[in-house]
Amino acid sequence: MSGRGYSSAAAGRSAAAEYRIEDLAHASGATVRTIRAYQDRGLLPTPERRGRANVYRDAHLSRLRQIADLLDRGYTLASIKELLEAWDTGRGLGGVLGLVAEVHGPWTDEQADRITRAELNARFGGNPDDEAVAEAVDLGVLERIPGRDDEFLVPSPQELSVAVELHAAGVPLSAISGHLRELRGQVEHIASRFLEFTTEHVFARYLGHRPPTDSDAAEAATMVRKLRPLAQQTVDAELARAMRVFAPRHLQHHLGADRALTSPTSPSATCPVGLPPETIRSVQSLVGPEHVSAFVAAAAEREVQSRTLDILASSNDKVKCIAQND
Repeated sequence: MSGRGYSSAAAGRSAAAEYRIEDLAHASGATVRTIRAYQDRGLLPTPERRGRANVYRDAHLSRLRQIADLLDRGYTLASIKELLEAWDTGRGLGGVLGLVAEVHGPWTDEQADRITRAELNARFGGNPDDEAVAEAVDLGVLERIPGRDDEFLVPSPQELSVAVELHAAGVPLSAISGHLRELRGQVEHIASRFLEFTTEHVFARYLGHRPPTDSDAAEAATMVRKLRPLAQQTVDAELARAMRVFAPRHLQHHLGADRALTSPTSPSATCPVGLPPETIRSVQSLVGPEHVSAFVAAAAEREVQSRTLDILASSNDKVKCIAQND
């Protein structure tokens, strides 16, 4: 363990390490001022008073490391205090920390990779583009590695590969980054809704009290592991369904009416029909501009049905007439 012992005599009397506040700050990475602030807020146990000095032990160092870890995960000092107070009163913290670790764990099996600036330039056509690299770093597609100006961490190699393929197909880098920003906002909305949904119907029973009991937190962590892949599976299935629906329509729209994917004689084909302007105006005044197509289609369908009924009735009358003559 790092840090100097409080005194050689104290080290001889006890196997437990002892620290002055300066030594504790050095061992934990916190400042002396921060340690004193944690004491004032009740986040650290009261140190032993020995003469004019405070004596800290391994329990203080462990607590400082727990606080630092929870702060890194985004928890406030107030919520950390609740968790630590629950632990100090015997309610346990293992389950809660396990739940924290599970939620903050990886949500994909994809492994991060590294790429040099030369490799990056080569994958995007060999032309260096500092602005595009800065944009990729801002989006988190690339992460700078301290001390390595010519190398980047790639959190999602798949995402980078998509950008490479799109660029090779002719999409400008600025358009790719703009599309990613738009897509990210939509996906974050989906993730937020999925969390709200599962919290309401699954996790509410485990997280009803703050902080949750050790056993409830452990069960919630197990549920996170079970439900972790469901969000991505659902989005994958719905995206595939939407592409099946919209891709053919999109292609047909861009091919134009004269090159429609369906033949003019096909039952599902649509053909443009010219109507007199006065007819269009009359229909607009009756149902509104947005309902003209639907109204005309419904009226035509009703006329076809009416004529079909007339033909059937006429045929039936002819049959009766022939039978009477016979």
